[in-house]
Amino acid sequence: MLRRVSTYIRQRGLLEKGKPVLVAVSGGADSVAMLDVLVRAGYKCIAAHCNFHLRGAESDRDEAFVRGLCDQIGVALEVKGFDTSFYARAHKISIEVAARELRYTWFEETAKAHGCQAICVAHHQNDQAETILLNLKRGTGIRGLAGMRPISANPMAEDGVPVVRPLLCTTRDYIEHYLRDKRGLEWVNDSTNSNTAITRNAIREQLKSYSKAEIEHIAKTAEYMQGYVDILEGRESREAGIVKLYEEIREYGFVETDKIYDALLKGEGGKVFTSKTHRATIKKGQLCVTSV
Repeated sequence: MLRRVSTYIRQRGLLEKGKPVLVAVSGGADSVAMLDVLVRAGYKCIAAHCNFHLRGAESDRDEAFVRGLCDQIGVALEVKGFDTSFYARAHKISIEVAARELRYTWFEETAKAHGCQAICVAHHQNDQAETILLNLKRGTGIRGLAGMRPISANPMAEDGVPVVRPLLCTTRDYIEHYLRDKRGLEWVNDSTNSNTAITRNAIREQLKSYSKAEIEHIAKTAEYMQGYVDILEGRESREAGIVKLYEEIREYGFVETDKIYDALLKGEGGKVFTSKTHRATIKKGQLCVTSV
């Protein structure tokens, strides 16, 4: 997990060592794993916890858990309580939208106060799959199929501190395996996640029948769609580069286009990739494809 996330951060240029990062920690498995990995990877972390006061004693339990966790691992913590229901009524919006606006506005303020380079949130590949399926149910175009990007603007401060998703390289199953079997760390569960009357929760329940490989394939499709969007918008990016390479070599059946792309960028001469019918070898910075 540490190696996987560190590689993902490096390949996509998400974070720099030596600069503080604000880490959103709810107390759930995803955010606990993210905080643990970032601390072990050597990033200067400042945890941020929102108490929306929507679940009574359970909300306070979550806050107490996060305080204990941060004390245990020696990470500075900022906590903010919100009257989310009042905010939703005052602005005539849903509770979900209210919580989103409140947390991202506060994240921006807190990140700037601490000179943070980024706001880290714990979205992973299952969340990416949920987003894609949710967009499909509502009806969407290519941008909706692109899902969440590893780095994006803060929705409440477009020109502010960027939002980074270092766990988009892994699945929920692997996160729980890492916490339980590798690190022996606990987490808390949000009881409202079991309410399948909420569309996203219903999709999450549906995804439980998907294999790890199927989740990863949906997430990979989102990355390809991000590349196509970047090409349409004339933006140079890693995702666009991978898609361009994919279109050049897709007839040969290679399934690791991203690895071939990275090897080309690194100039890994002599590196060989194979498909059922062809072999690709990097020679003098070029990809040479021959029949098997």
